[in-house]
Amino acid sequence: MITIQFAARTARWAEYEAPLRAALEARDLQYRMANYTDEAQLPPAEVDYIVYAPNSHLQDFTPYTRCKAVLNIWAGVEEVVHNPSLTQPLTRMVDHGLTQGMVEWVVGHTMRHHLGMDADITRQDSTWDRHVPPLAEERPVTILGLGALGTACGQALTRLGFPVRGWSRSPKSVEGIETFSGDAGLARALEGAQVVILLLPATPATENVLNAETLRLTAPGAFVLNPGRGPLIDDDALLAALDAGQIGHATLDVFREEPLPSEHPFWAHPKVTVTPHIASETRASTASTVIAENIARGEAGQPFLHLVDREAGY
Repeated sequence: MITIQFAARTARWAEYEAPLRAALEARDLQYRMANYTDEAQLPPAEVDYIVYAPNSHLQDFTPYTRCKAVLNIWAGVEEVVHNPSLTQPLTRMVDHGLTQGMVEWVVGHTMRHHLGMDADITRQDSTWDRHVPPLAEERPVTILGLGALGTACGQALTRLGFPVRGWSRSPKSVEGIETFSGDAGLARALEGAQVVILLLPATPATENVLNAETLRLTAPGAFVLNPGRGPLIDDDALLAALDAGQIGHATLDVFREEPLPSEHPFWAHPKVTVTPHIASETRASTASTVIAENIARGEAGQPFLHLVDREAGY
């Protein structure tokens, strides 16, 4: 009998219980499962797997001596990966729902800025002002981060005709995308970019990757999209670049502090669009399938999917 501790906020248990049970039963796995905040929670020493969200009340993994893996339901692990009590294998969430949601948000906002849609939507004043956008093939896009999400977004944009460059900290090869890596590669990837999309993990090495120096490398009037992590951008440098016209508009979904404080200058800036961390959400129906797959793999002695590299931090 496999014992599974679900550890996330109460609302998540309500979302996950039914699809997770269905996914486990579809694999003929015999299990006991309980929610961490319920009175019926499992004794820690009996738990085989923890299905986990970093904002859970469970923060001390020391008692879980039998636990084979902590299965994170978030794509990001920066809030848990450095927990000193977490010595068990840690996985991050990569699933169809997360990926498709991110692709739709990125493609939608890229096309919005590419076509100049805001001008038509906000100005219905009888002014016949024709503004013909360039073709996609004339608008270079740079994606910082070539993980599962960055790769999927980049390939979706190439299918629409955009020339896409991608940057990662270590070398990668992605079909249809011109790839760069390392410090020198970052400058080359950003040079002349008209759209910059940030999909890097939040680590000490990626903090403020978009700063005063790197923002100057982009084409004048470039668009910045950040559905990745708030600390990837130096906020003050971005505001200065917006005011100077180096950046034409920034569409931001993630922030250093969330919810974004009402007094933050992003809210009132005419060249900033704020979306409330909705670019990509873990959906219980698709995530449960990934969780069940990893539990089945653990029981069969196979490697876990999407295992986190503790040294890299993601």
